[in-house]
Amino acid sequence: MCKHLVPASPFKAPPGFKPPTGAAHEYSISAIKDVIAGAVRWQTLWSVAGNNADGIVATPQGLLIAQNSNSAVIELDASGKTTVLFKDTNTGGALSMSKQGALFIVQRGLYPSIWQLRPQRKLLADKYQGDPLDCLRTVINDLTADSRGGVYFTDGGLFYAAADGTITQYGENLSTNGIILSRDERTLYVTNKDTVAAFDVQPDGSLTRQREFGRLHGGGDGATIDAEGRVYVTAHGEQDGIDVFSEKGEPLGFIPTPYPVISLAFGGPGKKTLYAVAETGKSPAQAAAILTVPMIAAGYPGRAK
Repeated sequence: MCKHLVPASPFKAPPGFKPPTGAAHEYSISAIKDVIAGAVRWQTLWSVAGNNADGIVATPQGLLIAQNSNSAVIELDASGKTTVLFKDTNTGGALSMSKQGALFIVQRGLYPSIWQLRPQRKLLADKYQGDPLDCLRTVINDLTADSRGGVYFTDGGLFYAAADGTITQYGENLSTNGIILSRDERTLYVTNKDTVAAFDVQPDGSLTRQREFGRLHGGGDGATIDAEGRVYVTAHGEQDGIDVFSEKGEPLGFIPTPYPVISLAFGGPGKKTLYAVAETGKSPAQAAAILTVPMIAAGYPGRAK
């Protein structure tokens, strides 16, 4: 029995929002100063049937991919070869790695939870105020790991799971999905429908000063940052793609994609390749692919994502 029900924030589609169809469409990439050259093209590195690509994290060895349907985490190398690293993740979704190299995953099946996979596999959190996380009413979407051994995660709202497993909710009037910490971990960015909200992170991990950081081209999904602190957020709207913001929230440009994309990470040599998880098919023929595009900007070297 759920004693502490968290009111779910109903998703209100932003103007121009359309559900992903999985159909490829034409696109043209325009140059964004110091970010990406004009006329470059996305390439498909790997594709898979089913709901089997989400929550990517790039490492020097390859790209880590969470597989919902297979309840596994795989590693994809530059040649497109995959290796299973973890099994039995209970419909594991998004991945995040801290500056210290601790790898975390959200488990979305019955009795959802947040687990640490590396350096040792152990449960981080599965209860909010004594109730199972099922009582949050929605699906755990995304997470970002901090240097204190905890993770921020989204489940319709915004939550922090501290290193001792205690979960605290933050924010007001949020309908969340993607989430990422800044380079210095003093700012947290989280999608809120067709906007991005920002919070100040306090030394104990608590969050203050909620504010609007930027507006998206559609409903926000996954996010990442680069070495200069720029923020990249996937958006589903009249045109699918990635909104790019300066560290101050200034809109720098939009990178269109041939498919709806849901998760991002910088990787490859010098972290100058942007990887994206694309939805290339919808139920009952669900499918996904890993797309890559060369960048001028480089990913932040101090954290895997």
